[in-house]
Amino acid sequence: MKIFITFILSVFVLFAYDKSDHLRIQILETIITNITIEKDKKVWCDDKEILKELANHNNLQVVQNCNDATVIILKNKENLSKECKSKYIFTLNYQLLSETKESFGALFWKKGRPNIVILEPRIEEQNIKISKDLEPYLEEQLW
Repeated sequence: MKIFITFILSVFVLFAYDKSDHLRIQILETIITNITIEKDKKVWCDDKEILKELANHNNLQVVQNCNDATVIILKNKENLSKECKSKYIFTLNYQLLSETKESFGALFWKKGRPNIVILEPRIEEQNIKISKDLEPYLEEQLW
């Protein structure tokens, strides 16, 4: 009986994890497709699982290294090489948004819910245009 209950709980945990991961990919795709930059959007992420999922969805053009990218989705600051700091950077952590001055926004979870922050001064500085759909996520400064 204990094994059966453990199995059922494991299935629920895996399903919940998969659901949040799927939601993260959908949100990232929406954000990237709703920004306008001067170059073709080629996306790279330092999280291989996210990069793989983005490639599987075929909604964005993904590349295998940051040098070939125009947009970087960053999970860990240590994975950002000096050569790639000039790219458009979107982070997966609010603290990373604060630490990485080159980044223009972040997607992070707080109290079990996804939060999006796009910093208006940074998108203006980087000549990034956003669609009306992203305007509710604009912030003048970090909290």
